[in-house]
Amino acid sequence: MDGDRDKAMAGQELRGRPVRVMGLDVGDRRVGVAVSDELGLTAQPVLTLVRTNRKQDMKSLGRLLRRYGCGEIVVGNPLYMSGDLSPQAVKAQAFAEWLREEFGLPVHLWDERLTTTEAHRHLHAAGRAGSEHKGVVDQVAAVLILESWLAAKSRSAS
Repeated sequence: MDGDRDKAMAGQELRGRPVRVMGLDVGDRRVGVAVSDELGLTAQPVLTLVRTNRKQDMKSLGRLLRRYGCGEIVVGNPLYMSGDLSPQAVKAQAFAEWLREEFGLPVHLWDERLTTTEAHRHLHAAGRAGSEHKGVVDQVAAVLILESWLAAKSRSAS
């Protein structure tokens, strides 16, 4: 599908339904994907997208946006501990801009310092061996990014 058609379809599918939020942990090789529930209270892992090229990445994410009825996207922004931009943060910000251009949805950058480390801790605590982390650590990181954003949004609304 072309970008204009994807934008139109995403908007149509959201009418009359609560809007979910998609959370992304963007890396050079993989993108962890999570979605919120319709009330915006919890985040669930969806999948790990193996990146190929920009066009295919956007096509795959467009399918997921429509499938889950997402109207907003949160992209992890991996800043240095000092708060300065890391090289990966520059890439994540470019990816966020591509998403805005492709889908015309609100895209929020969210500080994701240490989420991958925390994701590994969660997996170890769940009894998963380190060798089993590769396929799911990006999904868990996406869940942590999205949960953090949802919690901050909830606090600011109160």
